[in-house]
Amino acid sequence: MQDPSLVRFRKVVAGALSHLDARREEINDLNVFPVADGDTGDNMALTLRAVLEEIDRLLDQPGGSLDDIGRAELTESLARAALLGARGNSGVILSQLIRGAAEELVTRPGELVDPIMIGAAMARAAQRAYDSVRQPAEGTMLTVMREMAQRIALELPSVPNARLGTEGSAALQDDLIADVLERALLAGEEAVRRGPELLPVLKEAGVVDAGGHAVTILFAGVVAALRGTRGPEIPRHAAALRVNRPEHESSTFRYCTNFAVTGTRLDDSDHVSRLEAIGDSVLVVGDAATLKVHVHTDDPEAATALFAPPHVVSHLDVADMHAQVAERELRLAAAPVASVRSGALAVVAGAGMVALFEGLGVRVLDGGQTLNPSTYELLAGIHQVPAEEVVVLPNSPNVFMAAERAAELSDKEVRVVETRCMQTGLAAAVALVPTRSAEGNAAAMLAAIAGVRTGAVARAGREDPQGRFGAGEAVGFVDDQLVAWGTPEAALGHVLRALGDGAELITCIAGEGAPLSAEAVAAMTNGVELEISEGGQPAYWYLLSSE
Repeated sequence: MQDPSLVRFRKVVAGALSHLDARREEINDLNVFPVADGDTGDNMALTLRAVLEEIDRLLDQPGGSLDDIGRAELTESLARAALLGARGNSGVILSQLIRGAAEELVTRPGELVDPIMIGAAMARAAQRAYDSVRQPAEGTMLTVMREMAQRIALELPSVPNARLGTEGSAALQDDLIADVLERALLAGEEAVRRGPELLPVLKEAGVVDAGGHAVTILFAGVVAALRGTRGPEIPRHAAALRVNRPEHESSTFRYCTNFAVTGTRLDDSDHVSRLEAIGDSVLVVGDAATLKVHVHTDDPEAATALFAPPHVVSHLDVADMHAQVAERELRLAAAPVASVRSGALAVVAGAGMVALFEGLGVRVLDGGQTLNPSTYELLAGIHQVPAEEVVVLPNSPNVFMAAERAAELSDKEVRVVETRCMQTGLAAAVALVPTRSAEGNAAAMLAAIAGVRTGAVARAGREDPQGRFGAGEAVGFVDDQLVAWGTPEAALGHVLRALGDGAELITCIAGEGAPLSAEAVAAMTNGVELEISEGGQPAYWYLLSSE
């Protein structure tokens, strides 16, 4: 049977990783220090993922309890996993935060983790991280962690049950830790906002520190896991489209080189000067048995050669920073975040419909045969829209309530335009202007669909109780009212005539199994311009609208 304490700890780490993964690209695009290589989110997520995988390995072992493993052994195991999984400056520093916290938590065997222990662990984590860097830079994740730890120290006198000792339920413990971390997050967010005043490269690029922002996101994930909710809202920060100057000399070096060294009687200070002779941004951290080395250099082979046998080099990772910087600039130039204020999400069905909406710059969510996604599917779709404000086009009355609930839950600014069908949604999508606010786009979309009439022709699924048509015959609708039945030609002709009265344009979207050719449909109109597209939607042979 798995140890419940270890299972709870896994839940917390998984919550932190989930939050970090969800905003990884945002963190990558903020990355300008020490080099604008756009990988801070990736590096920190990899470090946390290594810890999670080590927890899973321990849980899979026979016994799998803290008593079987031993608290000191557990701490060492997780700290080593973080160290070996770390990549880049940010990943290595995060591994030291994890090690520092773990070292403090293991000093009080038998006691429950409580706010006092959390405060001590965060203070030790911050100190270990500062000690790992030769020239600590303020305004970075170091500052954020230190100020969060200081806030906890100031708040502890006012925290009830700050010391649990050996008594207290798991629920009480989770609630107390979540409460004190939420207080710390306020200080962390303030430190992130002040970062550009402390580090000139951030101010010149117009961004906050990527690593510091990531720290607040992962702690929000911890709180979410403890409370079983979405967690505190961490504001989003826009990326810089250009970096005015490098803060670090590493713009002259090409390769970000990371590797582990294992052996005996290792010293993390022995090799720093020799690494600095062939590169910069040097970090060497670990213990007498395992070191993690990070260096920016033009000669990765020379860096690994400094650790001669009997030491063993492993976990080698080499990234071309020049290529990373170029890719980042191309990505941001192709999607200029600064000029995009709002986007749209539409619930659709049919490959052709997907193409029509995407052609108008709208992100789509597959609604399936019934066009009825869940609230959380809508929420995930909203978060995938590359804008901070979003308009949702439900395209079905069945989706209105779920869309409104998703809008409430989202940390983005969201407006729902009550489009009742996909053809109305297309008319609304035409009005989307990315530089406009979601509220402005919603108003423009409502105005655009105000004069739109809709129609549809479908195959009847069953016999009409009034005897007007049988199963398999065609039925036609105008604005949700049944107006025609019989053959496909008769039903479609009636709908086209009704929509064409006073209209300048009719749009016809052919669905799955549509029985008539485009030429046959076009021959049914009488002097009204007709646009025909392939939608591939299920259930309806034809979806129509007129303006």
